[in-house]
Amino acid sequence: MLNKTADIIHLDVMDGSFVPNISFGFPVIDQLSKVARIPMDAHLMVVNPDKWFDKLHEEGVQMVSFHLEVSGDNTGTYIDSLHRLGIKAGIAINPDIPVRSLFEYIGKADYFLVMSVFAGFGGQDLVEDTYSRIKELKEAIDRYGADTPIEVDGGVRDTNIQALKKAGASIIVTGSHVFRSQDPSATIEKLRNL
Repeated sequence: MLNKTADIIHLDVMDGSFVPNISFGFPVIDQLSKVARIPMDAHLMVVNPDKWFDKLHEEGVQMVSFHLEVSGDNTGTYIDSLHRLGIKAGIAINPDIPVRSLFEYIGKADYFLVMSVFAGFGGQDLVEDTYSRIKELKEAIDRYGADTPIEVDGGVRDTNIQALKKAGASIIVTGSHVFRSQDPSATIEKLRNL
C-alpha cells in the first residue's frame, strides 16, 4: 500500500535510552528493504546514532536523521559520515530545542526534521508553536540561499497539514492519522491534495 501511495517510508527507530520506548531494529528494516520500492527514511531516536549508519546503508536506507540533542559536537562528523555512504543526512530536534541551533548546519545537512511532538510516542497532539518554529527555520534557510527541505513529524492530520506546508514544511510525516483511519490509502491521497 505504501509503495503505491506514499513518497517515503519513514522508520522511527527507538532504543529505549534516548526515548523511553523501543521500536524495531535491523530485523524489521531488513525485511522491509526487500519489498520497499520507495525511499526509506530512518529517524534515529537513539544514543550513538553513528553505530547504525553502515548497517542502514547496507539495508538501502536513503535518508537518515539523528537528534542534535545526542550528536552535539559530533554533528558535523555524523553528516560527513552519512555523506560518505551516499545517504542524505538530516538533523532532528524536539520541540524544546530552539530552531536557531540548526542554523549553523544550513548548507551542510540535507534536511531538517522539526519534531512537532516529543520523540518516542505515537498518537500525540501537535505542539502549537510548531508553525512558528518551522517558519523561523524556513526564513533562515531562505536567508542563507539554501534549498534545505524541512520535514515535520508528529500529530500531523488533515486539519493542520495546510498550515504546516504554509509555514515551510515540505516533507510531511504522518503515522497514527493514516494507520488508524478506515482507508489508509484514501487518507494519504487526501493529505497529498490538501
